[in-house]
Amino acid sequence: MSAFFRFLGLAIIAACALFAAMRAVGNDYVFYAGYTVLEYVVLACAWNILGGYVGYVNFGVAAFLALGAYTGVALGRIAPVPLPVMMLAGGVVAGLVGLGTGYLTLRLRGIFFAIATLALAVVLQTLITNWDFVGGSAGVYAIRPKHVPIFGSYIQYMVFLMLTLAVVVVAVSRAIETSGLGLGFVAIRDDEVAAEATGVPTLRLKLIATALSGAFMGMAGAPLPYYLTFLEPSSAFNLTYAVNSIAMPLIGGTTMWFGPVLGALLLGTAQQVITVTISSEVNLLIVGLLLIGFVVLAPQGLIGLLGLTGKRRSA
Repeated sequence: MSAFFRFLGLAIIAACALFAAMRAVGNDYVFYAGYTVLEYVVLACAWNILGGYVGYVNFGVAAFLALGAYTGVALGRIAPVPLPVMMLAGGVVAGLVGLGTGYLTLRLRGIFFAIATLALAVVLQTLITNWDFVGGSAGVYAIRPKHVPIFGSYIQYMVFLMLTLAVVVVAVSRAIETSGLGLGFVAIRDDEVAAEATGVPTLRLKLIATALSGAFMGMAGAPLPYYLTFLEPSSAFNLTYAVNSIAMPLIGGTTMWFGPVLGALLLGTAQQVITVTISSEVNLLIVGLLLIGFVVLAPQGLIGLLGLTGKRRSA
């Protein structure tokens, strides 16, 4: 436990240093780009809890992200709600949907589970498109305040919240990896039938993984309307979120908490640079080529190339 708090303290110090460095630059574009990279750090780590540790590939990332976003929109339509409350509410809604979806689909395995999660995204997008209260197919505007006390611009406030969430998700991922829960996840990933035969509560562990993964994705999605300022189903359920959230852990490595973080930081930063220097349309092409290259040449990702796989820390 002391190791966890020591790691959490170091992560908080690193996050504070990063935020201070971004403010020192004095350019809001750094915050807009940084927000996207941090969002992918959260999504990659959240996806890895289920896809990497347990071995169940989730193609429905955009569904959970959009659930968080539209939960915030719905709350905003009812009464003015602070963004942190929207993030918590989005996490609760997405976590419950993840729990329910897990209960209904986790008896499926392999490609059948992956298809079921993709179907979830399609169903939810259809429901949102026809729900006029949150804008429906016409979309909805989200007007963010120009200034926030202490932080100044609202984008800096959003980056601070996303940075805080990233620290929490990374710390939880590491805690899972070094705990008995993580050992249960690995047992399911390696051989689920054998794990069941030896008494591992596979269904309960898988439900925990789907709920945690979905909740973190929902929390990451709650600020999305204020980042985009205009939210519509096609942007909230964008396939890019699913592709990146899967590619980043696979490129970084799925067996350790550091893999998704490394993949998200490198690939997310590269995408922001490419967007400015070349074109945003090239991003998915780059992701696809990198993903093919790593699957063929380095299936264990960057942490495999660095020789870090299999090294587990004790809690």
